[in-house]
Amino acid sequence: MTWMDTAAKLRSSRVPAVLVTLASVRGHAPREAGAKLIVTADDLHGTIGGGNMEMTAVTRAREILAAASGPGSEATRPEPEMLTLRLNDKAPVKYGRQCCGGEVSVLLEPLPVPASVAIFGIGNIGLELTRILARHDIDIHLSDSRPEHFEELERLEPPVAQVHREFAVVGEEVLVGLPMGTHVLIMTHDHAEDLHLCDAALTRGDLGSIGLIGSSAKWQRFRKNLIAEGHTPETVDTIDCPIGLPDLPGKQPATIALSVAADLLGRIG
Repeated sequence: MTWMDTAAKLRSSRVPAVLVTLASVRGHAPREAGAKLIVTADDLHGTIGGGNMEMTAVTRAREILAAASGPGSEATRPEPEMLTLRLNDKAPVKYGRQCCGGEVSVLLEPLPVPASVAIFGIGNIGLELTRILARHDIDIHLSDSRPEHFEELERLEPPVAQVHREFAVVGEEVLVGLPMGTHVLIMTHDHAEDLHLCDAALTRGDLGSIGLIGSSAKWQRFRKNLIAEGHTPETVDTIDCPIGLPDLPGKQPATIALSVAADLLGRIG
C-alpha cells in the first residue's frame, strides 16, 4: 500500500494524521529525500529512516494531533511545520544518537479529519445547498425518504466532497449513525419529520451544530413541542432557526442555499 493509499484510507475512516516527508538531505542520512511516514495517534505507516530523527518527528506530529483535538481546536486548523535535524554526535538528541553526519529537513503536514455535514431533505433548497457544499473538502451525508430526489444528484458536477447518500423512510436512523461533531441541517418536506429529527439531534448531544429551515412562527411551535418532550429551553435554543445569513435577502432556493452555505462554511472554517 502506498502512502497515498494509506492517506485515503485514513481520511475515509475519519482518522486524523500527519504526513511526514524527508524534504531535503545534506550529506549522509538513513533515507533519501522524499521518503514519507504517516503518523496517527497510535500508529505509524512507513519510515523516514528510524532513530532519533524519526522519533523526534513522530513526537512532534503527535503533539500537533493532540493540539488539534483539544479544547477550542475547532477554530484552529493545524498548519504545516518544518524541522531541521543534524545527524552527528554533537547534536542534541532525545532518542539515541545518529552519526550519519548529515543534516535533514523534515516537513510535517497535518491531514485533519474533514468537517462532516448532514442534510436531511433533498428538495429544491437541499439540492442547491448540496451543489455548493460538494465543491468543498468535506464529508456530506444526504438523507431523504423520496428515492426519486436522489436522481437529481446525478446531474451535479463531480464532487470534491465525499458524498454519502442515505435513502431512509425514517431519517432518525441516519442521524444516530452520523460521526460525532457533524453539522446537521434539517429541511425535509414534512414538518413532523423535521420535529422528530430535531428531537433526535438534541438527544445525541454531540453534534457540531443543528440548523432548521423555517420561519420564526415555525420555530416557536417547534420550541414549545421540544420543551414538552423533555428538553431544557437552553438545549432547545442551541438549534438555529431560521438558518442562513439574516442580511442576505431573497426566497429563491439558490439564494437561500447560498446564505445557508456561507453561514455553515464560516463555522467550519
